[in-house]
Amino acid sequence: MFPEQVLEHAREQMIEHQVRAWEVLDERVLSILRDVPREQFVPHKHRYLAFADVDVPLPNGQHMLRPNVTGRLLQALELAPTDHVLEIGAGSGFVTACLAAASAHVRALEVFADLADLARSNLAAVGTRNAEVITADALQGGVQLGNPATASGRYHAIAVTGSLPVYDERFERLLEVGGRLFVIVGDAPVMEARLVRRVAEDSWVTESLFETVVDPLINARRPVRFAF
Repeated sequence: MFPEQVLEHAREQMIEHQVRAWEVLDERVLSILRDVPREQFVPHKHRYLAFADVDVPLPNGQHMLRPNVTGRLLQALELAPTDHVLEIGAGSGFVTACLAAASAHVRALEVFADLADLARSNLAAVGTRNAEVITADALQGGVQLGNPATASGRYHAIAVTGSLPVYDERFERLLEVGGRLFVIVGDAPVMEARLVRRVAEDSWVTESLFETVVDPLINARRPVRFAF
């Protein structure tokens, strides 16, 4: 393992040259990225990439979100300490831990059982107690997506950490009025990160945030392709 001084320097370089440089200026978000030890969520053989601007590999062909995308996600959701959050795609648990640091509770779904186990282990190791990781496919019928902690079954914020080739409205309907959804929509080579706000019972507004490319959710609906 690297000396603590080296880790802290690398972490600060990541924040200043990747995250802040990508218009993440919310000091609370930057503080979370300083406090949550990203290196603890990176598979050991790739730990030297913990603070790099790359797609860090995870099991099952998945990848961690880049630090700048994580920063933009956290900033866009504007989490409050009383918020209940749903995360689709826990991965190794880093985004889960960041969401938990800014909210009351996080319910994270992960389709791969070994990744879900890894996320639980990582969260326990860094002392995150207000997050649960459930092994489930959020896009399959019969999965309980609602918030069991509230009568409405809704959330104040939802983070979808894998991309959706076709936008799926089921997530926006899980928001409380005033709630926010972060989602990445489209196909490579260009995908659009969006913030969706529920402004009334039957009304949502969508803001385009930035372009990026991330792994699609397993079993996400694909566009219809026409053959000629």
